[in-house]
Amino acid sequence: MSGEASSSKEVIYTFQFAGSRSVRQKSTSGKSVAMATIPRIARLMALAIRFEGLLREERLRDYAELARLGSVTRGRMTQIMQLLHLAPDIQEQLLFLVETPGLNERNLRPIVSCIDWSEQRRMFENITRNQA
Repeated sequence: MSGEASSSKEVIYTFQFAGSRSVRQKSTSGKSVAMATIPRIARLMALAIRFEGLLREERLRDYAELARLGSVTRGRMTQIMQLLHLAPDIQEQLLFLVETPGLNERNLRPIVSCIDWSEQRRMFENITRNQA
């Protein structure tokens, strides 16, 4: 060790659960360009993954603390975190999903409650096929 004292860093996260947002970015010509809208379910999946990492790193204690920070109920936080029970390939599909009308966290609850990943995949395929 170099004798430097380790310092504690404050981590601040801002997240919004309501509505989907378009991302705007400046082009090289300086004009504002509208980028693709990130589907809400993709943002929720990304949040669940990030929150799980914060819990694993012990930066936050539990779902209750996450809920307080996010100004949502503990029940809602649990619903979001249950997306982590989906098969990894479904999680990946959600992260890179194009906007699919009607596909939301509520539609995924029956899939999340199923522990068989093969069955989850079948159910997810049925939902996405019916929503297209």
